[in-house]
Amino acid sequence: MADMNATDDAAATERVRRVVTRYATAWAAGDFPVIRDCYHEQFTLHYAGNNPLSGVHRGKAVCLAVLEEFRKRTRRKLLSVDHIMAGPDRGAVLAREQFSHDGTTTDVQRLLVYTILDDQLHECWVYDQDQALIDRLLS
Repeated sequence: MADMNATDDAAATERVRRVVTRYATAWAAGDFPVIRDCYHEQFTLHYAGNNPLSGVHRGKAVCLAVLEEFRKRTRRKLLSVDHIMAGPDRGAVLAREQFSHDGTTTDVQRLLVYTILDDQLHECWVYDQDQALIDRLLS
């Protein structure tokens, strides 16, 4: 039985890794049609902090609108995808992004943790290196 669980976990981990890698590769390439295709119709985005975008956003269209608003307010630019991590239940991307606001540019490391459903990103929790900075940028 232990071998079966290990095999199942390895297969699940590989599925998660494949989905997260597809997303991260598209993100790094700026391939927005593929990025949009990576999101499940029931995609849910969990933004921490204390700013106008904080909270839980449900549905692909709603989340895409929130992500666009975030981009507008921060002029975000992906600098690098530093690590892709995967386990049987969750995957993650550790990325470095650049934000610009009021003439100031700042680099921030971000951890994006995902669940997968139907070979698409289903939920995302965003953890920022400096949440107070993000709150200031978005307020």
